[in-house]
Amino acid sequence: MLVIVALLALGLFWCYRTYPRIGHWLYDASSALEARLYQLKKHPVAIDGMTLATYMGGPSDAGQTLLLLHGYSADKSIWLRFARHFSNDCRVLIPDLGGHGATGFDASQDYSIPAQGRRLLQLLDACQVARVHLVGNSMGGYVAAWLAATCPERVASLALFDPAGVSAPEPSDLERLLAAGRNPFLIDTRADFDAFYGMTMADPPWVPQVVLAAIAERYQRRRLQLEKIFDDFHGSAPMEPLLGSIQAPTLLLWGREDRLLHASSALVWARGIPQLQVEIWQGIGHMPMVERPTRSAQLYRQFLQQAALRNSH
Repeated sequence: MLVIVALLALGLFWCYRTYPRIGHWLYDASSALEARLYQLKKHPVAIDGMTLATYMGGPSDAGQTLLLLHGYSADKSIWLRFARHFSNDCRVLIPDLGGHGATGFDASQDYSIPAQGRRLLQLLDACQVARVHLVGNSMGGYVAAWLAATCPERVASLALFDPAGVSAPEPSDLERLLAAGRNPFLIDTRADFDAFYGMTMADPPWVPQVVLAAIAERYQRRRLQLEKIFDDFHGSAPMEPLLGSIQAPTLLLWGREDRLLHASSALVWARGIPQLQVEIWQGIGHMPMVERPTRSAQLYRQFLQQAALRNSH
């Protein structure tokens, strides 16, 4: 009996000590498995000053190339379930932006929106892509919009999913917290992470608690890095003066329940961009491509087809 109790105690102690490690392994292994199933492979792309870790998939001679851009503090894996709907007939590029994911962080680098945009132009050059269909979420939407406004010859179409970059007529929960001197992205405890995670999506997919614990630990480790990246990108010039320069067909998708960037921002984008299709979805938060990947892909597929028709005339 004592042996059984001792073994149970050792087992519990081992689980306690390795709990976050198991979560890290599960997170990385599940992302790698999904990428493999969806025919997306990891490729490092060397550019000036860093190497962008990038998922690539689809036929190299496909007529359309999609560049999918994640938001602040996220990484390329958030696009996997969306990208699977395009990797058979489109060339797909999904980089970890500077300072994020496997691309890594360097305190000497600039993480402003223009700096991130210029890195993506180098990525496109390295991949020999002349024109691209841009899709960006949150900060990634900010970068995508900047590219569409400043380098219109490189952008065939633009899709913005809950993008940052303009002032909202109504403040979000995030903006209220920032005004009070608190950035919920900067995590010190698991409780901090749980509160933050609840702000990111209105209807998140199921994730095991052990994986959430690992993600929380990663945020705590990266706190100082995320603070530097936030200061750089949040201090970038707003998009309002540049919106009229966006000539590519543009899709704007927003989750009505977005607590990070208020859906009223859609009005600002709509006033500024000439060719804009706006979709506001009820019951969805900040990340439609994660909360509703298939529905988001269907909408985007329809938009791509319409954009191709416009570009052919």
